[in-house]
Amino acid sequence: MTRTGLSVFDVLPVVHSLFVLVRPLDFIGSMSNRWSYGVAFGAVAPSVLQLFSESYTPFPVPNWAKAFVYLIGAVEVGVAYMPFFACLSTPHRALGGVLGLLYTLAWLIVRLWDVITCPGGEVLGDYEMLILQWPCFLCLGFLMGRFIYMVVKDVRIHPGDTVESLTHSLTFMFYCRLVEKSWLRRKVYDWDPYFKFPNRMIGTSVISLIGLYMSIYLSIYLSIYLSIYLSIYLSIYLSIYPLMVFVCFLDAWFATTLFASLTSVTYIFHVLACYRKHMKRLWAGEKSFLPQRFHKPSSAVSVAAITRYAGWQIAFTMWGYLIVHFVQFLFALLFAYLVVLPIRNGGFLPWFSHLVILLLTIFIVVSLVVLQILLVRIFFLQDKLSPEDPEKPLALNNRKAFHNFNYFFFFYNVIMGLSNCVLRLLNSCIVGTWLVSRIDRTIMQRGYESMDPGYCTWIGMIMADHHHSNPVMVCFCHLLLKHALERQRANAYSQFDNAGWKCVRIDY
Repeated sequence: MTRTGLSVFDVLPVVHSLFVLVRPLDFIGSMSNRWSYGVAFGAVAPSVLQLFSESYTPFPVPNWAKAFVYLIGAVEVGVAYMPFFACLSTPHRALGGVLGLLYTLAWLIVRLWDVITCPGGEVLGDYEMLILQWPCFLCLGFLMGRFIYMVVKDVRIHPGDTVESLTHSLTFMFYCRLVEKSWLRRKVYDWDPYFKFPNRMIGTSVISLIGLYMSIYLSIYLSIYLSIYLSIYLSIYLSIYPLMVFVCFLDAWFATTLFASLTSVTYIFHVLACYRKHMKRLWAGEKSFLPQRFHKPSSAVSVAAITRYAGWQIAFTMWGYLIVHFVQFLFALLFAYLVVLPIRNGGFLPWFSHLVILLLTIFIVVSLVVLQILLVRIFFLQDKLSPEDPEKPLALNNRKAFHNFNYFFFFYNVIMGLSNCVLRLLNSCIVGTWLVSRIDRTIMQRGYESMDPGYCTWIGMIMADHHHSNPVMVCFCHLLLKHALERQRANAYSQFDNAGWKCVRIDY
């Protein structure tokens, strides 16, 4: 006879009611209080962004131990701000609201005291802390209002059954809209008010926006400071470094700051749009947009990708802003030195004559490439099998002439291949650096997607979300549980009625 092992909860039933593992928030399936969680992440943002620097380490550490220091710092931030999320997610709304209000008030007092006692900084001057911390104060104020609302609502309204009805759930409404699609949603714009982003996506976007705000403000302030310093320093060498060149340099830097900021903010919202599009494709059973090797990823890798995504997306966004800013600045300098300064120094007509010669050369090269395609289409392809066919079939005609055509163009295409090779490399570098913060799109060539860790994290995350939040599957599980409970209740009532009938027969 085998002995079955008993858990500690079976041996000591009292322990089960005393010790519970606190769940701060649901990163996968929860769709409630999404913006409250997002604002809570906004309150955490200053401490999260501080992890990118080493200012929080009390003492210097060797290089091999920095990974452990980062891990300890991340755990410290998580423990310090965990009550925010725990009070928002607890089913005891009144208790969670009171504790959350007190904890938020404590953090607000600490932040205000820090700003009042040390308002200045080494970079932004006297009001550095206030300029950088006001989004955190705004988030803390919102959280205080949210916790007060939780307490008032729980006191005034008697708490009933909090389980959402299936007929009013988001998954059921999404399923109905999936079955009944109007012509407008099929042809024009597929707007879905019942699609809700998970807490993970909202919190990541909020922290990314706050981090971008801090990075952009710091870069603008440092740019102004350095421009003033350089203008004073270069005023001695105006004969060597003309002021016009320096002004073009500054104009290019500040203009690209604006465009890089808009690009990064657009990418944050575009990632949300891509998440919605990819999830809908997966829910519809479509995986053609994914590489073949990622159609069935490892379960452990997919679940681990959920934990990595938020931190990686924030880091990719901030690094992407710096890289995109630098690339756009280089293009702006090229435009200034190749267009603006030549026109100012030599006039428009000499510059335009050089431009016409360059464009004529490019036009001739492109025309020869197009000419090859036209000659093949007219002389070296067989006629259409049917007049309704859109193109001619892939069948050769005039083979001898085609071989001569191929022979003579062979030597010309060798020369064209050299320039196209350089152009291919430039295009790859530009697109790769431009999309470095787009974690939803790989910057590697086909077949090498696994070498892009950000893209692998994205695929693992959406696959895990697909398996845990598919509306059709969730709706089916709800119906299955509902009918199982109804059948169980019906069986219990029938057994009770049969037992009562038997008692009556015996007494009789």
